[in-house]
Amino acid sequence: MNTSTSEPLADQLLQQLQGAPLAQIAAQLGIGAEQAQSAAAMAVPLLLGSMGRNAEQPQGAQALLGALQRDHMQPAAGGLDLGGLLGSVLGGGGGGAGLGGDGAAILGHILGGKRPQAEAQLGQATGLGEGAGKLLGLLAPIVMAFLAQRVRAGGMGAGDLGSLLGQEQARARSSGSPAGDLLSQVLDQDGNGRVDLGDLFKLGGSLLGGRR
Repeated sequence: MNTSTSEPLADQLLQQLQGAPLAQIAAQLGIGAEQAQSAAAMAVPLLLGSMGRNAEQPQGAQALLGALQRDHMQPAAGGLDLGGLLGSVLGGGGGGAGLGGDGAAILGHILGGKRPQAEAQLGQATGLGEGAGKLLGLLAPIVMAFLAQRVRAGGMGAGDLGSLLGQEQARARSSGSPAGDLLSQVLDQDGNGRVDLGDLFKLGGSLLGGRR
């Protein structure tokens, strides 16, 4: 895969979310479809850009690649099943365990200490308030599965993945869009917000698999 000329990852994923997946997210958050779409358009670049920041170092990219290969690969014959993923996240082990468990755990490792600021700023920018954290928890496993699909399709190694995410982060931050501005605000909160993606390994098979 030519990562230098491909369509932005955020745009690709947002296109796949159109229709039923976004309707499910909107229903879960108790908001309209239009608000859900605009909120996702800010949240997805935020998650991908934060992962790009974490994967700047080779060890971070390698740890992320390992986590994707271990826990998020879809069957080769099928594409990304967003409906199934959302069902897993929303249903989890009952009572929305996906939101409180896997989604929240992935989100914590992506954003680290920046998570409260990210949720607060996303909530303010989108009008979701405290619902922004719920939205990010829903989207985090989907972003991971989406990246795993790209890794499989492109035969990417850790360097390729780090480069792709780095390009995504740079493109978002230089776009001048509200999503890019939000990403820059979150990543520039302080100088020590880098997350150790090696911690993703500790989550093991629990990510999306329901195996605890």
